Amino acid sequence: MGSRRGRQHPGAGHAAQPPQPGGRGAARAQQPPQPAGRGGGGGRGGIQQQGRGGGRTSRVDEAQQQQQQPGRGGHARGESGAGRPQQYPRGATPVQGAASSSSSPLAPELRQAMEEAPRDFAPQAPPVQEAGPSQPSPEAPPPVQPREEHGPAEPTAGQEIVPTAPPQSSKSFRFPLRPGKGSIGTRCLVKANHFFAELPDKDLHHYDVSITPEVTSRVVSRAIIKELVNLYKQSYLGGRLPAYDGRKSLYTAGPLPFTSQEFHITLFDDDGGPGSERRRRNFKVVIKFAARADLHRLELFLAGRHAEAPQEALQVLDIVLRELPSSRPRYAPFGRLFFSPDLGRRQPLGDGLESWRGFYQSIRPTQMGLLLNIGRTRRAYPVQRAPALCGVWGRVSVASLTLVCAMRGDCDSKRQKHIRARFRSWDLWVMGPPRFRCATLIFVKGRPSAGGSHMSGVWGREKPRQAFPRKICGEAASNPRPGDSVRQLSPLHHIKKALRGVKVEVTHRGNMRRKYRISGLTTQATRELTFPVDEGGTIKSVVQYFQETYGFAIQHTYLPCLQVGNQQRPNYLPMEVCKIVERQRYSKRLNQNQIRALLEETYQHPRDRERDIIRMVKQNAYDKDDYAQEFGIKISDRLASVEARILPAPWLKYNETGREKDCLPRVGQWNMMNKDFARERVLPPLYARPDQVERALKARYHDAMNVLGPKHKELDLLIGILPDNNGSLYGDLKRVCEIDLGIVSQCCCTKQVFKMNKQILANLALKINAKVGGRNTMLVDAVSRRIPLVTDRPTIIFGADVTHPHPGEDSSPSIAAVVASQDWPEVTKYAGLVSAQAHRQELIEDLYKVWQDPQRGTVSGGMIRELLVSFKKSTGQKPQGIIFYRDGVSEGQFYQVLLYELNAIRKACASLEANYQPKVTFVVVQKRHHTRLFAHNHNDQNSIDRSGNILPGTVVDSKICHPTEFDFYLCSHAGIKGTSRPAHYHVLWDENNFSADELQTLTNNLCYTYARCTRSVSIVPPAYYAHLAAFRARFYMEPETSDSGSVASGPAGRGPQSASHSTRGPGGAAVRPLPALKDNVKRVMFYC
Repeated sequence: MGSRRGRQHPGAGHAAQPPQPGGRGAARAQQPPQPAGRGGGGGRGGIQQQGRGGGRTSRVDEAQQQQQQPGRGGHARGESGAGRPQQYPRGATPVQGAASSSSSPLAPELRQAMEEAPRDFAPQAPPVQEAGPSQPSPEAPPPVQPREEHGPAEPTAGQEIVPTAPPQSSKSFRFPLRPGKGSIGTRCLVKANHFFAELPDKDLHHYDVSITPEVTSRVVSRAIIKELVNLYKQSYLGGRLPAYDGRKSLYTAGPLPFTSQEFHITLFDDDGGPGSERRRRNFKVVIKFAARADLHRLELFLAGRHAEAPQEALQVLDIVLRELPSSRPRYAPFGRLFFSPDLGRRQPLGDGLESWRGFYQSIRPTQMGLLLNIGRTRRAYPVQRAPALCGVWGRVSVASLTLVCAMRGDCDSKRQKHIRARFRSWDLWVMGPPRFRCATLIFVKGRPSAGGSHMSGVWGREKPRQAFPRKICGEAASNPRPGDSVRQLSPLHHIKKALRGVKVEVTHRGNMRRKYRISGLTTQATRELTFPVDEGGTIKSVVQYFQETYGFAIQHTYLPCLQVGNQQRPNYLPMEVCKIVERQRYSKRLNQNQIRALLEETYQHPRDRERDIIRMVKQNAYDKDDYAQEFGIKISDRLASVEARILPAPWLKYNETGREKDCLPRVGQWNMMNKDFARERVLPPLYARPDQVERALKARYHDAMNVLGPKHKELDLLIGILPDNNGSLYGDLKRVCEIDLGIVSQCCCTKQVFKMNKQILANLALKINAKVGGRNTMLVDAVSRRIPLVTDRPTIIFGADVTHPHPGEDSSPSIAAVVASQDWPEVTKYAGLVSAQAHRQELIEDLYKVWQDPQRGTVSGGMIRELLVSFKKSTGQKPQGIIFYRDGVSEGQFYQVLLYELNAIRKACASLEANYQPKVTFVVVQKRHHTRLFAHNHNDQNSIDRSGNILPGTVVDSKICHPTEFDFYLCSHAGIKGTSRPAHYHVLWDENNFSADELQTLTNNLCYTYARCTRSVSIVPPAYYAHLAAFRARFYMEPETSDSGSVASGPAGRGPQSASHSTRGPGGAAVRPLPALKDNVKRVMFYC
């Protein structure tokens, strides 16, 4: 992807100039739409339907919006059309300009906690009021901004109240310093995929870049700057090779010969073929000096003599090192990730996808100095099979595109043969939306069939009375019968969703391979589409237009056309003239088979992964890179050797009734031999059809209560045995049990039940015991009160997480979950609360809230407050200490998440009792990083587990960790397959003053108390439980609210809930609250 003449850029169409009033394009707004290829630039190769469609952009996947946005549609010749790409440039004229300076945005301030009247939290106080269904109106959290570049000051000294009040802004505090290094455990050496980077001995200069007209695509911006460098490197740039971030910043190793300079760059559109007139694009580029990057401050920071990392210097180095792979045609860059089909074997994932190998790189400040973190990764890309259009990412001929959107590749072979026999002329690979399996496909000509397995009325074979299949049976109905409940769906919705944002290029115009981004599908077949060709209203069909204009006879006229451009003025493209653009990253959700195949490819033995990483560094040849040499950066090709310790496993305690009361795990695992528990069954089994599950559950619950009610007992558990391919049945059962009936349930698949495997049954027993309020195991140190700062005073441990919708699901809310320990000193039982919030909002909005009630006046609530009250009721103690494990926060969000959520914790505590401020420790848990730890000697059996990974309990708090702040890497689990990923724990606030040994040992020991298995887990259980609870809450959402996974179809929004108010989503849209969990469900670990 260079900017050379004759090369075509796939995203250049996003750099369109705005239409000029009164110009040629404006005149066309008053004229009837013209056939593509004659008037509007956006209509070449397609059909324009209506008047000129100004500036609305088509929707693209969220992950791609940072790099490119869809172009404008229906512009006149010389302007960019709908999704129309622009090409690479040559030519420029420099002009002198004026200088300017840049500024950095400041982090938002938050108000002080404890600003409302407290409520009594003493034992004799009346029960605390809970949130009502419609009253709350909490303060909206501030938007998450990038991490503040200028360091915060030290906390104010001499505060009278301990603990301190939460900080009001990022400038008022700094993260806790490292309290020394840990010493507990067996010392050892490990290797990390970090490579030493030598600091350059040059002055780094920062320049602001302004491009007019504004360009929103990074690839187009890079093309412009690359052309500028090619033309003026030796003259105006003084021989400098600048590094460009693709946006507003340009960096050089030394000053440029000017403080401000204006250039005029011309890019030529080279897709017209031989002899055709090429379209030119003119840009004005202004480069102005902004500042010098202070490398001396970076050296002081790495030496631990400066509090705040100089972000600009780090950013310069990161951009310089990314220029190497970004400038090479073999790599497809995406942020800090770089993929190539040539890095190794491409593995097919099914349904037209294959996995490409790639690597991640990022410069990191550590105790060793600057290190370059390099890791291996894989990502899904579409298989390139011209002339197939892989818009729904299947190996599908264009004629079968819409058919396969309603089907999946896991149909039984007999049904596949039937479909193939019916459509022999189509290259068909059945697939479809991930949430629907091919149980029975009913393609309807007129009225829907009652549930037969035949197909009738498909496009082109018989004249259809509707363009799309009307019904697809639910996943659970593998053999539907007359009268079965059939889920009403619109396949058109899923087809459009799969296609939206996909970039295609036309193949019917010879060498002119214009590119477009799909915005939707037509609801009519191609043969039925017409458009006016002149002001007199002359109508011409799409089929006729393509035959007369291009001499192309459309074969599959019964299929719909693709729509490109905006909805007001779409362009029509027949499917068979399109193919997918190469090197286009797949960003939609994978189905289960694809995920399984991708994981199989991702699994790699630690020795093999280490060897591949070293090979990748040598292939990149950083020592020969022009940018690295220009800036004087040198990268080692040897893995960093790091000191580590292996923490001992804790002793676990089981029930006194068992023959084995205590247990010491070995290599992170143990078993349930001689440790048993059981519960008595109340009612005999009941058989029910999947479509009648809700009615059957409620009837059985009524029967059980008739038996238990007179005894003043409640039903503890419902066990459901589900079909192996149960689809939405699992989610429906969970919703009915936990929202409507107030009972916990345990589901298992039929095949697992009939296996009668002892390990499977033991795992089921563990989950059941936890759900009905039992304890599977406890830490011996907890029972004997030997855990510092936890068992010597009442302490509550929180876990919190926010799960976001899958890519491409633009309307689904994010789900926040908070769990908290309810027993002390054992710390094994965790109650959980969930809440829906704005789309992709990372701050947890409902930790604390206040609203006005007509009867009760000002009412306080929120998840933290409710869980604190629950802890008090369960233990009879108010917590004197809080440990808050927060999952899913990136480094750029540390300040904002801490400011908002610590403030909410403080307010929740203050609302319970005057001057009630327990000491808080706030720890972020990170798993989505690229650091891997390898054994120093892979042949030493004493230093690896059976999978070849480092031993569980391995902790690293030196060298590759932060130069001054309190963080550590902990691999608390034994590897099973592939290379273990250690968890990264970063302490953002610590009023409990944990030592390194105390916090590392506590975190490691807690990983052995996970209730669902007899293994230590990779992250601390409270954070793990919060993730499970958030995932469970997606089943509670109404179908129109959720478009991910299996969804519930029942009503929502009934009764009070921890998130019972409507928050505001993107564009001001209200987020519907989740339905309320029953009180007896919230008290137990229902999410296990």
